[in-house]
Amino acid sequence: MKILMRADTHCSIIVGESDYGKPKYTFSQVLAAIGVSLGSMIVGFSSAYTSPALVTMKNSTTISVSEEDASWVGALLPLTAAIGGIIGGPLVDYLGRRRTLILTAIPFAIGWILIASANIVQLVLAGRAICGLCVGIASLAFPVYLGETIQPEVRGTLGILPTAIGNIGILICNAAGKYLDWSTLAYLGAALSVPFLVFMLPLPETPRWYLSQSKTEDARKALQWLRGKHAKIDKEMQDIALSDAEIQNQSSFRDIFDKKYLKSISICLGLMTFQQFSGINAVIFYTVGIFKMTGSSVDENLSAIIVGVVNFVSTFIATAIIDRAGRKLLLYISSVTMTITLMILGTFFYVVNLEATSLGWIPLTCIMVYLLGFSLAFGPIPWLMMGEILPAKIRGAAASMCTSFNYLCSFIVTKTFYNLVKAIEPSGAFWLFGSICFTGLFFVIICVPETRGKSLEQIENKLTRRRNRSRRLSSIVNIKPLPSGC
Repeated sequence: MKILMRADTHCSIIVGESDYGKPKYTFSQVLAAIGVSLGSMIVGFSSAYTSPALVTMKNSTTISVSEEDASWVGALLPLTAAIGGIIGGPLVDYLGRRRTLILTAIPFAIGWILIASANIVQLVLAGRAICGLCVGIASLAFPVYLGETIQPEVRGTLGILPTAIGNIGILICNAAGKYLDWSTLAYLGAALSVPFLVFMLPLPETPRWYLSQSKTEDARKALQWLRGKHAKIDKEMQDIALSDAEIQNQSSFRDIFDKKYLKSISICLGLMTFQQFSGINAVIFYTVGIFKMTGSSVDENLSAIIVGVVNFVSTFIATAIIDRAGRKLLLYISSVTMTITLMILGTFFYVVNLEATSLGWIPLTCIMVYLLGFSLAFGPIPWLMMGEILPAKIRGAAASMCTSFNYLCSFIVTKTFYNLVKAIEPSGAFWLFGSICFTGLFFVIICVPETRGKSLEQIENKLTRRRNRSRRLSSIVNIKPLPSGC
């Protein structure tokens, strides 16, 4: 037996040399991923809401909405989500990952009820602001929770489940929006908070957070639940404890500017930049409006539903293959697919200006393939990798910064989309987005590491260029390094 002493506490972890068997993939991890993903469904619903809702809102007799008001209804959610991203960092560190997610459920419902019952646009904006704060906080907590609870062999598959279920939220919103007005649709959004809360309540906190709070026995119980009743978890507990022993002191926001963390944070910020400036939220928020611009004979609401179905199906394709194909290969395919389809879409809009409207089937096809490419990699992988490559000491603060940055980019794209269309025409806007996607391909080739099948500790060691970590840490925690054959 080996006794692992943590440097900052008097507790110990007993590790048996024969207990280093790899834990088996368990149904408990699936339940954890589903519980978190139901929150992502609300995020997806919130993002898609403006596409069908603004059409009925502008024609409503119970509320008056100008074009400027409508642009703020769409843009306010990502703007306040950026603020939520800043708030979320301290929350996941001090309250815990699970408790932070649970605390978003009720405000989500309140925000949607405010929108549903509004008779003036200011109440709609207030509801969108509340939902936006929750979106920012939850989007940060999703990858952190799953990154710390799911074993490396299936972290890709289960880690992008929130994106897949989030796309179900988009599909539900687009499908229901064909038949429901903006108010009834908002009540449906409020109802989605209930299953999320019900699923999250029985889930455990992450073992890493428990250890950061010196709750070793709680960490062991949580990890045992996640890996299965009969799984051997001692080796994994030791790895987590070694990582936590190095952190020792609570991290501060200043730590994210440490030179050794620069590479990890830069990769995350780069992925977030190319994700948002690919134009995805312009497409999701204004799907109906885009199809109206094309002059296509295909019903714009039906087109939005078809787009939602493609978005949903394509993410499950990514879920099935990500742990086999790897992150980088899928990002390559995603970049090339989005570049080609956006360039074709831009060309279509240029041709439409020349009155060649007989090609009205092209925009639907292009957007379907574009969303297929986006959902395959550039949609889920930046969030997945945020939970993978950010070092443990700065994970909360850095995830907060990256999430806030993501939604700030989303706000810029969403708020300026129609202004961009007026300035450089729809063709120019989509050509611009396509050029950004092409640039993103080279960013992935040069900068993004492959994380498939690697533990969080292995990824951190590589990105921060740490060597002989377990030997160096053994002097801190007063243990001998593990035999190489373990």
